[in-house]
Amino acid sequence: MDKMKLTTVLFVLFLASFAYSQGKAAKKVTLLNVSYDPTRELYQDYNKVFAEHYKAKTGVEVTINQSHGGSGGQARSVIEGNQADVVTLALAFDIDAIGTARKGLIADNWIARFQQNSSPYTSTIVFLVRKGNPKGIKDWDDIVKPGVNVITPDPKTSGGARWNYLAAWAYARAKYGEDKARDFVKKLYGNVSVLDPGARGSTNTFVQRGLGDVLLAWENEAHLIVKELGGGNFEIVTPTISILAEPSVTYVDGIVNKRGTKDVAIAYLEYLYSEAAQRIIGKHYYRPSNPEIAKEFPIFANLKLVTVDKDFGGWAAAHKLHFADNGQFDQIMRDLKKK
Repeated sequence: MDKMKLTTVLFVLFLASFAYSQGKAAKKVTLLNVSYDPTRELYQDYNKVFAEHYKAKTGVEVTINQSHGGSGGQARSVIEGNQADVVTLALAFDIDAIGTARKGLIADNWIARFQQNSSPYTSTIVFLVRKGNPKGIKDWDDIVKPGVNVITPDPKTSGGARWNYLAAWAYARAKYGEDKARDFVKKLYGNVSVLDPGARGSTNTFVQRGLGDVLLAWENEAHLIVKELGGGNFEIVTPTISILAEPSVTYVDGIVNKRGTKDVAIAYLEYLYSEAAQRIIGKHYYRPSNPEIAKEFPIFANLKLVTVDKDFGGWAAAHKLHFADNGQFDQIMRDLKKK
């Protein structure tokens, strides 16, 4: 074989080898899921099942990295450059905030992308008390009594804390009227000794540090502690009225389009609605959105649940009134500092 033919053959072999290696490389994808505090264990389990499912279906090997913190803080991290392919946050407002702060990062119609307004699971707010319930806590009125030490995260940084706040406001409004609701919530925060930045931080304050008489907790977090982590030292108290907490999920358009991960990100979020994923959701004490799967998990209390849309005019209105700078929460905290 002459030199020219040999060179041609080697070049063709090089191209074939390069194409093969590129094809192999293309079969590995990494996603970053930026989530809120109490979802660590849920997504650790779900990520494994999804990766196995997706590889069997497409041949693509997916690695999912997780980031957790207070939902509001997590939203700000994405605004500031955290390269999230997907966000699975505590409330829709935090996802809206990303799209508002950085146009094009998340499409305006994101909430219509997936079923149930892009909320594949729900939860609510309950009370976690110490064994024997020494303070006799049965409902919201009991946690505003003098001498009751309440643990809840900061609504300025935590999505769970906003659900806590609105659940308390809804109870007070239903029982005492709108004009008395603010005073009731002020009494509640007057009993709060620690405002952690996120829900898991408040859990650690209550469970590990031993502070407080009652923790205002996600229902899933409370069940996790009682059934798996608490060593029999805690009990769940379900109030008569709480709120339907609707965590939201979406992909981050500006990131997935840049990284070429959109198809995998969509599949990752769509699979949350599968029967396999819904059972993982129930196993981790979240309320599955599939009503048939939900029946397999009879642990969830039946109580009156208000909603943000119906009872607070949606998240934009609720945020403006309660959580924006100089909103009701800021005013309440200023009043308490004056005492």
